[in-house]
Amino acid sequence: MAVAAAPMDLPDLAAIRQAAARIGPHVHRTPVMTCAAIDAEVGAKLYFKCEHLQRVGAFKARGACNAVFSLDAETARRGVVTHSSGNHGAALAYAAQRRGIPAWVVMPDNAPAVKQANVRRFGATVRLCAPTVAAREAACDAVARETGATLVHPFDDPRVIAGQGTAALELVEAVDDLDAVIAPCGGGGLLSGTAIAVTSWRLGIDVLGAEPANADDAARGFASGTLAPLAATTTIADGLRTTLSARTLAALRKHVRAFGTCSEEAIVRAMRMTFERMKQVVEPSSAVPLACLLERTLDVAGRRVGIIVSGGNVDLDRLPWP
Repeated sequence: MAVAAAPMDLPDLAAIRQAAARIGPHVHRTPVMTCAAIDAEVGAKLYFKCEHLQRVGAFKARGACNAVFSLDAETARRGVVTHSSGNHGAALAYAAQRRGIPAWVVMPDNAPAVKQANVRRFGATVRLCAPTVAAREAACDAVARETGATLVHPFDDPRVIAGQGTAALELVEAVDDLDAVIAPCGGGGLLSGTAIAVTSWRLGIDVLGAEPANADDAARGFASGTLAPLAATTTIADGLRTTLSARTLAALRKHVRAFGTCSEEAIVRAMRMTFERMKQVVEPSSAVPLACLLERTLDVAGRRVGIIVSGGNVDLDRLPWP
């Protein structure tokens, strides 16, 4: 039987390295891209870590694979369950398929069709629920009671955080002398793993968080030191409509230097700029770091900056421009 982690347990660099070795056969080592035209817009040299080209189209494959392949055989046999607006659900379904075990994914009934399809494509059973945290958690608990499946939380799990941190580890290994690394923040799993990996790799690299102004609970919690509620939000960055946990807030307060927030208009502008100038299809959540740079809410002028491009699962029939 899997033992639940203590609420404040966090991985270290050794755990992130172990995760990299464990998930190596199951994920891509994604490329790092540059774009002179975008550099000119923001006044910095940017290095885009392309996790939109990852398995399942998002960085989430890393954390899910690390969690699933960390389970002992008896626990794994009973399967895994999670709740997700899309990318983590698809990632867990993929990881479970690779290991040959069942997976259940609870999704809000307003999750984009492309993300629901991604989950089903990897063989998971989808259960829809109301689009609230309470409804997601209740449905997950019901599945776990019915099946004996192990919960793999989208971000509040040290195994998931360690897996997500492997993207940043690859980035700092590939690009010398970065001054800063930026990652978007929803529940904080990616940003926590990024921050632990980067600040443990070399002192002096700033880790920065990026968030929509319409869903700025992480920025507020980071500033106050206490978990901030997330009111009903209309942000286009659907993957970031999630609150931090005590675990991820602790990681961010320890390892992240600053947060930036951005408008919805800037997210659309950054997303379209990435399509047009880099020829890369990214989802709105992935565009949030660049949007913060375009609106100058993060100061990186003249610096060498890595950006974790978190995912590319966008519904092409519902693009936010004509």
